[in-house]
Amino acid sequence: MARKYKLTRPELKRQRDALARFERYLPMLKLKQQQLQFTMREVEENRHRRQAELQKAKRRFEPYSALLNDPAGLDVRSLAKPAEVKTAISNIAGVNIPVFREAIFPKAAYSLFATPPWVDRAIADLRKISDLSAQVDVLEKQYRLLHRELTRVIQRVNLFEKVKIPEAAEAIRVIRIKLGDEMTAAVGRAKIAKAKIAESGSFGEGEGQQQEQKDAAPA
Repeated sequence: MARKYKLTRPELKRQRDALARFERYLPMLKLKQQQLQFTMREVEENRHRRQAELQKAKRRFEPYSALLNDPAGLDVRSLAKPAEVKTAISNIAGVNIPVFREAIFPKAAYSLFATPPWVDRAIADLRKISDLSAQVDVLEKQYRLLHRELTRVIQRVNLFEKVKIPEAAEAIRVIRIKLGDEMTAAVGRAKIAKAKIAESGSFGEGEGQQQEQKDAAPA
């Protein structure tokens, strides 16, 4: 695999800055991962509770289910369907998720005298089922949104831990070795040059002393 960086001092600084940035972001990503995981556990627990309540409500309604075929012409099921499910938006670890507020049902307008006495109870029980079903739907949407964000965060954590940080650390190591070798070589060349200069100076001084001795000798 070809090296993606130059063995220079500017590149060393760039890699050091990148490593510092990755190491600064990684704890933040891990904290977000923990927050998402904690929230997802809470959502899952709430969903299980609502599903248990929903099953209980369905069992309670079973005695009326066979009677809905001919309740004096009254469409009980339509009265039990919510006309609107109101939600709000909550931000969890940077993720906008819906939060259940209420299910709004149409007005149940029918004659109390022309309908069987169990209709009121049937409508109430069916609306309870619809309300709990709406809550479960919202909780499932919360879970999907949080899970999608958690997957993205885990991918980034793995990218930083297993790719970016090791790559930057390795680049710093290689560049430092290269620069260290260059410095050692430069020091060696400087010592050789200094030695040559000193040797050349000593040789010139010796020649001067010999010439002075010749000039001082009697003719």
